[in-house]
Amino acid sequence: MYRFLLTPRWWGINLFVVLAIPFCIFMGSWQLGRFEDRVDAHETAQQRSAPDEQQTTAPLNELLPVDKGTSGRLGTARGRYGEQFLVPDRELDGKRGSYVLTLLRTDGGKALPVVRGWLPISAEPPAVPTGEVTVTGALQASETQNTEGVHAAGGLPSGQLGMISAATLVNLVPGDVYDAWITLPVAPQGMQPVPPAAPQGSGLDLKAFQNLGYTLEWFAFAGFVLFMWFRLVRREAEAAKDRALGLDPA
Repeated sequence: MYRFLLTPRWWGINLFVVLAIPFCIFMGSWQLGRFEDRVDAHETAQQRSAPDEQQTTAPLNELLPVDKGTSGRLGTARGRYGEQFLVPDRELDGKRGSYVLTLLRTDGGKALPVVRGWLPISAEPPAVPTGEVTVTGALQASETQNTEGVHAAGGLPSGQLGMISAATLVNLVPGDVYDAWITLPVAPQGMQPVPPAAPQGSGLDLKAFQNLGYTLEWFAFAGFVLFMWFRLVRREAEAAKDRALGLDPA
């Protein structure tokens, strides 16, 4: 009854099924892995969003360049504070204010942007510390645009920045600037600490759930291929049985 499975036509159908099902399962598993990677990255970013004293630290240069693995890690650097800027229109706990960014001239001569804290509107920033200091803060990548979407193109008063970027600072201060910045976990009196932001692409955003949706689609395709193969086999077997009985298969 099932000899038709050995005909050239069914060899083609069987070959398609044998190749299609593993391919669909592979693609579904790959999309599931992408989703799980995003979940793991999100959980790691959440854990690093509030660094504590027990979190391990490393010299700044060992954590560069900033990527998903090093973003939010506590890095240390030593030097002397120099120029100070305000980064306005930044929100913290639902309130508007400014980041206080001070450049740390490291022992190697390169300037490291250090966000010492968040300041309410109209408040005066604290004085820049003098002498050699060692700072420890959560590492962040340079911004490609202002997170609040304003003042990114310039036009700000002197002493203010639209975004925290080496490309912006290099035009305002002499010498080289790190293509990264750190935010201190403890802010000076009168300011609030700025929590580190999750690295780009590490959140459970629409793309993450698209990966999950694609996972279900690929597994559904595999099930559909198998279902249609069984249905075709059953219909062909019934037609062969009718022909054997002398009945019209139509």
